[in-house]
Amino acid sequence: MTQSLPAPHASRVIPANEYRRERWRNGLGWTRQIAASSEGDDWDWRLSIAEIEQDAAFSAFPGVERELVLLHGNGVRLCFDDGETVTLSPPHARHRFSGERGLRGELVDGLTHDFNLMWRSQSLDAELLLRPLVGPMFFFADEHTHWAIHLIGGQARFDAASGLPPLWAGDTALLYGAPGRVRYALDGGGELIAVKFSAPASE
Repeated sequence: MTQSLPAPHASRVIPANEYRRERWRNGLGWTRQIAASSEGDDWDWRLSIAEIEQDAAFSAFPGVERELVLLHGNGVRLCFDDGETVTLSPPHARHRFSGERGLRGELVDGLTHDFNLMWRSQSLDAELLLRPLVGPMFFFADEHTHWAIHLIGGQARFDAASGLPPLWAGDTALLYGAPGRVRYALDGGGELIAVKFSAPASE
């Protein structure tokens, strides 16, 4: 049986200029928080953009899964304490890893901005999709499935039935289902990150 996700807020678009900028936990970088499932540290998922301006250790997040996507810049090397090294190179390389792993980020050549997805896998599943936007795309949400759409570049518009404003480069939309299934149509041109949140199946 599939569980239901916690009751969400109404679907909405979050303009890029409303993201909250704050210091990393360890004070060695900046994060622009886009949204989280709840306030404070008691969240099941969180979306943000990490601004990496110097070589620095990443904050540890035990019990949290993470995925990073390079948005802007010439790249960053993820140097894990266990010896693994992964380079996020332009245009939009990505890497998924556990938040408890010790990690240092080393810049390839200058500042980078990196999309940061974090979620607690015991509470929900998350899948990150990187897609071009060429014409219409459709997203279906219900009590088991929610979406976050981050427009990397370009511009896009939801269908009138959604009641949502347009998306501009850097904006993020959170799409929820009412009781029953809801279809969201997005049309435009550019490139986007789509994150699908779904309730884990129970025995």
